Amino acid sequence: MTKKIGSAPPRERRRGFGVKVVYDLLRNEILDLVLAPGSPVDEVQLAERFKMSRTPIREALVRLSGEGLIDALPNRSTMVSNLDFLNMSPYFDALVLMYRVTTRLAAEHHRPQDLETIRARQAEFAAAVEAQDALAMIATNAAFHSAIAEAGRNPYFTGLANRLLDEGRRFLRLYYQSYEDRLPQRFVAEHEAMIDAIVARDAALAERLAKAHANHIVEQIGSLLVRDRRLDIAL
Repeated sequence: MTKKIGSAPPRERRRGFGVKVVYDLLRNEILDLVLAPGSPVDEVQLAERFKMSRTPIREALVRLSGEGLIDALPNRSTMVSNLDFLNMSPYFDALVLMYRVTTRLAAEHHRPQDLETIRARQAEFAAAVEAQDALAMIATNAAFHSAIAEAGRNPYFTGLANRLLDEGRRFLRLYYQSYEDRLPQRFVAEHEAMIDAIVARDAALAERLAKAHANHIVEQIGSLLVRDRRLDIAL
């Protein structure tokens, strides 16, 4: 029997679509700090918000819990996971190393189509900086560095890069807040310098520029946390 145009998709497909909608939106809201660390997550309220049953809501929360973004507490309440400040140092060590390695490998192994992708992601980042759109800056920055990792032709480093970039989005949100979401144009210029080194296949320079770029992020977030800690003590 021919399926009618516009007929409803199978129940399994609708349910899977609902899980994806909830998962994608909540994940972005958590990573962008729209949902604050430690804030409660209520299945009933989410079901009302998304106009769907609690089953896809619960499945989306299970996925988020598996990524460490949602914590299920012993009393069965659920909350957005707190930022793991205790493990910031090893995270930043891994981030700096990832920037160095992936940018160096991109300089050594890139192909012409890789450069097109990297430049396209850079144009999107520059536009986000021009618009002073913090959430877009975070997303396009991650896409830029992911494209560099892809150009390095090592799937293990690409996977690590994407994982670290995703995990760091909440830290990066704090980083942009330290600039009151008005990121200086110099960060666009730093990206351009990295691209130039990649194009020139100057692996040593590419690595050096990437290391300096990553270290500045680490230092800025560190100084922000120290400043906030002092404010808390003063209060």
